[in-house]
Amino acid sequence: MNISNKNIAIATYFSYMFILYKNIMNALFKAIKKRKYIALANDGRLIKKSIFGLILLSCAFQSGDFGEIIRESMTEAYLQVSVFVGFTLFIFIGLDSLTNFNIKKFLSKTQKYHVLIASFLGALPGCGGAIIVVTQYIQGRLGFGSLVAVLTATMGDAAFLILAVEPSTGLLIFLIGLCVGTISGYIIDYIHGSSFLNKKNEFKFDNEKLNKVFVSKFNYLWLLIFSPGFIFGILIAFQINLEKYLVLSDQINLITIIGSSGAILSIFMWSLNPLSDFQCSTDKSRGFISRVVDTTNFVTTWVICGFLIFEIFMFFTLIDLKIFFDIWLPFLPLVAILFGFLPGCGPQVVVATFYLNGFIPLSAELGNAISNDGDALFPAIALTPKAAIIATLYSAIPALIVAYSYMYIFE
Repeated sequence: MNISNKNIAIATYFSYMFILYKNIMNALFKAIKKRKYIALANDGRLIKKSIFGLILLSCAFQSGDFGEIIRESMTEAYLQVSVFVGFTLFIFIGLDSLTNFNIKKFLSKTQKYHVLIASFLGALPGCGGAIIVVTQYIQGRLGFGSLVAVLTATMGDAAFLILAVEPSTGLLIFLIGLCVGTISGYIIDYIHGSSFLNKKNEFKFDNEKLNKVFVSKFNYLWLLIFSPGFIFGILIAFQINLEKYLVLSDQINLITIIGSSGAILSIFMWSLNPLSDFQCSTDKSRGFISRVVDTTNFVTTWVICGFLIFEIFMFFTLIDLKIFFDIWLPFLPLVAILFGFLPGCGPQVVVATFYLNGFIPLSAELGNAISNDGDALFPAIALTPKAAIIATLYSAIPALIVAYSYMYIFE
């Protein structure tokens, strides 16, 4: 089958699957409405996530070379990346769950160090620290320099991915983000003053309270797959040949079974989770295990997207993407910085995945890490859009300086 026929076949398949799935979802949500779960049934976000999840999962169940490539990519993404992201989340979310202090009282005693504190909270993995700073800025307790500092320093959930696979690089990005965010924040306060664009707003930020969601029923199954997956991931990282011990026959390969099952379950749980990606990584109303599982599933889904973008592109075009990126190398940091302007962590996880797979240089990843604002940009845009837009544009300046300086000096 030539490339054009492959494209036609795959497009036709997805068209039929989309129509089928749409009919299934309509029937499902009618049934949900009859049971009076109206808020959930009317949630267009869940429908969009479900359709997106179906497209990803349908790729995994393809036959032939295409399906084999997709399944191998999912297995690699889960065992080489996702299990380490989950382990890192267990540590950081565990520490976060044990931490409880009065942020308002703390800020009132540390006014001279607000920019430094904002940078430190932003540089921490995840979006929790950055969202704290944004909400305190909205309430008039922090200055505009602190807002710029936190949006410059934060890398969002993509930081978990870098830390899990390349801890030394993750630490380097943390330190660079902390330094650049602090310097940027103090410069902005010097130019504009700390009260610039700051209108005190008695706003209490509170995530949607959903103590238990449908997919929480699968948490124990998720842990059952995750445990051996994490062990397999460690052994693979140490380049131990597991095929000697875990490939029992042509039909029974425990590595593929665990890896593909973990990837498929993660996508399935993410696509049917009524929580948004923003809530998955920030909502504290649920239990510790649910927070870890939901956030890992979100990151896993976007990591798999990064893997599949490359593999599908290669399958249909036969172009060496590495050579293509090398040709456009001078522009890669700029493109990565522009990606950083997109709200949320999903696109940034894809960029980090491309870096970890060697398709873009560290300079591009540094530019993206500094320019992206993670999930913290959502409440900022919703409640103080002018300040949010100006602050994120300001973050592009140090991103350009750091990315191209690193490229010129080290690459």
